[in-house]
Amino acid sequence: MNINVIKFFEKYNSDPELYQRIQDAVAAYPGSLELREALVEAVLLPVAEEMGLPFTVVDLKVYEATRHNAKHKDVELTEEDLAAEDEDEDYWLEGKGWTNDESAFCTGNH
Repeated sequence: MNINVIKFFEKYNSDPELYQRIQDAVAAYPGSLELREALVEAVLLPVAEEMGLPFTVVDLKVYEATRHNAKHKDVELTEEDLAAEDEDEDYWLEGKGWTNDESAFCTGNH
């Protein structure tokens, strides 16, 4: 996992000024908020790059999937539980149009 993603979100979660800057950029984003990868590319990645913490959309997907999987490891939750928990999480991609469907990335016989 790209350590820059972790460092960026540690700063994002602890720095109200950075958090507000990102929220303002999201509010001013001219595209559809449903197109999450485009939003990430237009809002998060440039700020991370500016901070010297560059990462990619793929890095963010891995980070969010790892967080999501760690949170739900060895826990049996109903679909309702998962939906309620995901509403409380602050994911940029997970549960917002992007899912961790590994089969979508596989081609051929694996």
